[in-house]
Order: sequence, then structure tokens, then C-alpha cells
Amino acid sequence: MKLLNGESITLGTCYYPEHWSGDLWEEDLTRMLANGIKTVRIAEFAWNKIEPEEGVFDYSFFDRFLDLTDRMGMQVIFGTPTATPPAWLTTKYPEVLNARQDGVLYRHGARRHYNYNSPVYQELSRRIVEKAAAHYAGRKSVIGWQIDNELNCELSEFYSESDTLAFREFLKKKYDTLAQLNQAWGTVFWNQTYTAWEEIFVPRTTCSDSTNPHEVLDYLRFISDSCCRFAKMQSDILRKYIKPGDFVTTNGLFGNLDNHRMREESLDFITYDSYPNFAYCLDAYQKEDRIRDRKWSRNLAETRAVSPIFGIMEQQSGANGWNTRMEAPTPEPGQLTLWTMQSIAHGSDYVSYFRWRTATMGTEIYWHGILDYSGRDNRRLAEVRSVHEKLQKMQQVSGARYEARVGILKDYDNIFDAQLDVWHGRVEKASQKALFEACQLTHTPFDYCYLDHVKDASELSGYQVLFYPHATIMTRKGKALLEDYVRNGGTLVVGCRSGYKDEHGQCVMDHLPGMLREVTGTDIPEYTMISPAEGGIVTVDWDGTAIDAAVFSDLLTPDQGAETPAETAGVYTSNYYAGTPALIRHPYGKGQAWYFGGAFTEKTAEVFLEKLGVIAPYGEILQAPETCEIAVREKDGVKYLFVLNYGKTPVEVTLKRQVKDLFDDKDVQGVQTLEGYGTKVYEIL
Repeated sequence: MKLLNGESITLGTCYYPEHWSGDLWEEDLTRMLANGIKTVRIAEFAWNKIEPEEGVFDYSFFDRFLDLTDRMGMQVIFGTPTATPPAWLTTKYPEVLNARQDGVLYRHGARRHYNYNSPVYQELSRRIVEKAAAHYAGRKSVIGWQIDNELNCELSEFYSESDTLAFREFLKKKYDTLAQLNQAWGTVFWNQTYTAWEEIFVPRTTCSDSTNPHEVLDYLRFISDSCCRFAKMQSDILRKYIKPGDFVTTNGLFGNLDNHRMREESLDFITYDSYPNFAYCLDAYQKEDRIRDRKWSRNLAETRAVSPIFGIMEQQSGANGWNTRMEAPTPEPGQLTLWTMQSIAHGSDYVSYFRWRTATMGTEIYWHGILDYSGRDNRRLAEVRSVHEKLQKMQQVSGARYEARVGILKDYDNIFDAQLDVWHGRVEKASQKALFEACQLTHTPFDYCYLDHVKDASELSGYQVLFYPHATIMTRKGKALLEDYVRNGGTLVVGCRSGYKDEHGQCVMDHLPGMLREVTGTDIPEYTMISPAEGGIVTVDWDGTAIDAAVFSDLLTPDQGAETPAETAGVYTSNYYAGTPALIRHPYGKGQAWYFGGAFTEKTAEVFLEKLGVIAPYGEILQAPETCEIAVREKDGVKYLFVLNYGKTPVEVTLKRQVKDLFDDKDVQGVQTLEGYGTKVYEIL
């Protein structure tokens, strides 16, 4: 059967045979199979079970477990155990440990306390992966491998001595000479000029808690590079041993990491760890938040951008929480199903629940799995079985691709820059939240598109509208892609603070928006952050419709040198610049580009969706309340429409034409009742 085969949607769970008596193994696997679970992930934290002492290898523990899975027909995803180096390793080789920015080492006792760049850790990781793969990859039940666990989780910054040495090599390769590095980093400012490579370190603690932003940008790129190289080292080893058809993946999406590069270089597909119950954590809950657990659809859209068809390695099944933080309630009846269908609606063809049994020891004693401490049958297990029964009725959805006509452009340079630049970060945070919520609440499916991983503008041609909220750093490649997209008939919407930095994060001396001036037909003679005295909002009149510009105002004018005249589509109506252009429309080739002078609010984003004709594309088929998410997957010309009710009370959904209800196996039309946390999948006839 294996995974992501385009023919089936299946369930799995995370299992830790090292946590339980061997007497429980067969009982657990038997119960899993009886409830529709056919795959387990194992071993990602079990280095000691394979190498209990340095250079001493014992394969008997997992051999015993795999003997059982081979016999019972259970599939196994085997994890490389490098996320938790054993105590013998960190004690003998403290140089493998990560460090705080001030140099204090992170000691043994948690997880992910290593650094990618320690030569010792690289060598010992290389050896354990080689030994595990050589021994276990040929086993019948092993169908794939997970590299490490949640790369860059817990910590996504690294300040060890090994990192400094590796950072210097990264910079030598990138810049070749110190003269070029000094120019790229603008080291003439504050007398930071380097005269020897040995003077360069990873960012260190300074008196003002601020460091050279151009250095930090390269440092974040370096972290990503280090992680990608660590993943590729493991992937290259695994591919020497895995059976034909077996896969290599890793789990989670975390910061300071080019996940697209990692997937392209090392993985067959990405798997995500989806925990929507974080929306209900005691320390994070916001009563007025309408989105709550729907935020994880944003993360799933990010996952889909990396792998259009993907898997879930860890899906919420019980209450989350460590003994130190993240207190949250148990999922209510129906939520486990809702969150599973949320993952599948966005493109997952495999969902693995975290975890089978709840740990009785360690930090995660409150991170509950399907079963509680006693292991007896419970409500959540019954719900897993119910999910399995639903999946049997919708197997034809497997391999179907998520359908969207709206794209939100991103790139890793701008993601990194928004982390280190509060001016950039403030507009980016506001607009990303607004665009996502507007799309969600108006039932307008969208994709994230990473411009730095687009090879040709034809990859963007399927989108009627592309939003690039704040293209602060602009490259020549990105400029050419955007111009080709618009020239060939696309509609591009760009927000404020675009095009004013080069690839090093230095501000350009061109007329703004720099490289985007030609395609947008816009000139920006002045700009300002909106004063907090104005509430961070100014109003704009767009052909009689009032919208808000948030956080920042670019004061615009049509570019008089544009080959095709641009037009003012909206003007500011408040603040001292009332009456000046706030929105420019520029016909360009067969398409059009819009430059909006502010950051987006949810209402503003909704108006853009409506005026550009892409809002609620399935409105002719279905009408649903705001509490529901609408998603569509398509395969071979057949569309599968998911309706997910995130509210705890029943709602009415109106089907305006006849469709097939896959769960009830019948044709339906008209008003339908969707239970609290209820889900439906309709085949559009």
C-alpha cells in the first residue's frame, strides 16, 4: 500500500515501543489495525536503543518490534534518532551542544540541544544513520524514513563555536573576499569593517541588543543552509539502502529554514505536524478571535506550497501540554474528526495521530494521545474508528490537488528580513493575517506561492490574482517573473514598503518602488509610518468604497515615465495627505498591476477580492455561514468540495445544485444541516 500513492487516504499513529513493555506491543498493534490504523512511526528519539555506548551497536530491540510488524502487516516509518543525542555523547563531546547568543551551552535534559555544524556531531550522526539504515531499511514492514524530528523546532538559532567556524566558510563561499562582504554588509557604518575572516562571528550579544541587519540576514540564510545540508547528509545515506518505492521525509515546518530547498534536495515529500488545539491553550486563547483552530489551515497551505500532496506525521488527537507549559483542554467530540478532515481538505493523503498511548513519564505527560494512561477504549478511539469509516467512502479523493485561483506570494529572503526588521515585520504581520482571514471568512481558497522557488512565470499562470503584500527585498529574477506574469494576463496586487531593499537588505537609492516601478507604474516620492495618534489606520476612498490602510502609508503618484499610463484608483481621505493617491492601477501587457499604499486589514483584503472578481468562487454551488471553511480538491476533472464547521453548534448549508454526499452515498440538494464540528465531502456532479 505504502503512502501518497494517489489511490488511498490512510491513517497512522506515532508509537514508542521503548516506552512500553514488550508484552503490550502485539495488543497495541492489533487494536490499531482493528480501528483503521495501518502505519506507525517509530525510533525518532531512540538513539540509545541502537547505540547504547559509543561504537557499540545493538539492533535487537527494534528487530523484535519489526518482527512483529512484519508478521502482522503493519507498515513502519522509521525515524533517524538524531533529534536527541544520548548522554554519553553530549558528556564526552560538549562541542556538539548548541549555545545561547551569550555563549552559554544548552545542556542535556531536553531535546534538539545539538548544533548542525559540529564536525563530531555530523560524524556521529552520519554513523548512526548509516548503521540504522543498513540494518533496518530492508525490513518488509519499513516503508519510509523520517529524518530527525522537527528540524529547527525548539531552537532555530545557533551560536556555538562550530557555528561561527561554519559561518565563516559560508561567507567565504558567498563573497569570496572581505571587500565584497564589507560592501554587502555596509560595515563602514559604526566602524564595523572587517580586515580578517577570524574577526567575524555569528551574531553576538551587544550593548544595544541590536546587530548589523545585513549580517543577520546572511546569518539566517546560513542557519537554513546548515539545516538543509544536515538533512541532505542523512537523505544521501538513506537512499543507498531503502527499497524501491520507499520514501524519505521529515516532519514539521519551522523557522529560519528554506523548506522548499530541503524538500527539493532531500525529501520525496514533506509531512506536517498539525496541532489546532493550540488555539485553546490557556496562555494564548483570545476570546474575540474568530479564526482560532482555522489558523492551522494557514499552516497547511504553507505545507501544500512545499508539497502539493503531503502527509501529516503528527495530528492532534488529545489534549496538548508539557509539565511546564501549553495547558489545553481535551478536544471536544467531533474536533478530532474536524481537524483530520481539515488536513485532508488541504492536500494530505496520510494522517498519523500523535500519539497512540499517552506517556506516563517525562516532559510530555500531559500531551495526550488517542488512549489515556490506562490504555482502555475511550471516546477518542471510537472517533478514530469513525474517521477510518469515513475515509473508506472517499478514497477517490486521494491524489486530488487543492484548487485555488488566488495566490499569496512569499519568498524566504523577505520572511527572514521581516524577522529582523521591525518596520518590515509590522506591515508583514498585519497583511498576512488580514489576507488569510479574508480568504477564510469569504470562502475564497488560496495558495501560498514562493517566488524564489518558481522557475518560470507559467507556474503562476493558473492564478487570476496574486497578492505580494510587501515585496521589500526584490531581486532581478523576481522582477522578471512578476513582469512576465502580468504581461501574460495576470493581476498582481502589491502593498506598501515594496521594492526598497536589495538582496543584501540595503535600501536602494532608486525612485521607489525600485525594481517594481515598471510593472506597477508607480512612483513614491514620500512615505510615513501611520502615527499611533491616528490609531495606526488611515482611510482610503476606492471608487466610492471606503477601505483602510494600516500601519504605513506610501504616498503615491502615477509614474509619468511609464510606457502605459497608470491611473489613480483610490485616494487617502484622512491625515495630512488626504486627497493624494493611495491606490494605483497600471495596465501592463495583457494584465494589470495594483499598488496599494498601506498594509491590508481584513476588510480591505475582502474588498480587493470582491472588486477583482475572485471572491467566493464556489458561491454558485454552495452557500455556507462564516463558521465554515470551504476547500476543493480536484482530480481528473472531478471536484471534491469539503465543508468544515468550526463552530460547536449546528449550521445550515445550502446546496444550490445537486451534488453527491460521499459520506451518505446519495445525491443531495437544498438546505442541509451540518452538526457542530461537522464535516462533509461532496462530489460535484
